[in-house]
Amino acid sequence: MQNNNNKNGYTIIETMIAVSLFLVIAITGMGTLLNANVLHNKSQNMRSIMDDLNFIMEDMSRNIRTGYSYRCFASGQSIPTGSNDPTMDDPRSCANGWAIAFEYASGNSDPTVTNDQWVYYIDNTGKIFKSTQGPYIASNFVQLTPDEVVINTTASGFSVLGAGPSPDQQQSFVSIRLVGTITYKPGTSSSVVTPFSLQTSVSQRLIDI
Repeated sequence: MQNNNNKNGYTIIETMIAVSLFLVIAITGMGTLLNANVLHNKSQNMRSIMDDLNFIMEDMSRNIRTGYSYRCFASGQSIPTGSNDPTMDDPRSCANGWAIAFEYASGNSDPTVTNDQWVYYIDNTGKIFKSTQGPYIASNFVQLTPDEVVINTTASGFSVLGAGPSPDQQQSFVSIRLVGTITYKPGTSSSVVTPFSLQTSVSQRLIDI
């Protein structure tokens, strides 16, 4: 009686092919996973910057709404620096301003006291700055927008209606428009530029008609 015990297993070539296919699938999967992780991080960073912008817009609109004596600075008009200027308390409207100053809700209404005014402005580099102690000391201003954000100074600004001069028959109304770009990883080969546009309008809470 013949016992024909013929057991065939994997050959070396078959094993190498199987391992190669596994490595190809594994590398492809890792590449997809890493790419998804990069996209997720980018999305999170962009979302964080947009949250910052929305917070800045909310900060400006809330404080302007509760303030009074709005003074708008249009193109070509400069904010006084160097010494207290009593005219800073004089309300002034403008259609498209680069800066706005106003008395804070709990500020001093005495026109000779101008170091308690709040000021927001967009500088020529496309950054938003804020001061809560008047416009006269540069170190009082803090930058609100992150470095990744650049505001388009032509398309952005403050519009103030009904602020003055007296006599005034219209409730003060302020519009804020921010248009610009967010640059993800600026200065790198993976840099991505995303445009944005935000706009809001507020009316003075105190009756000033």
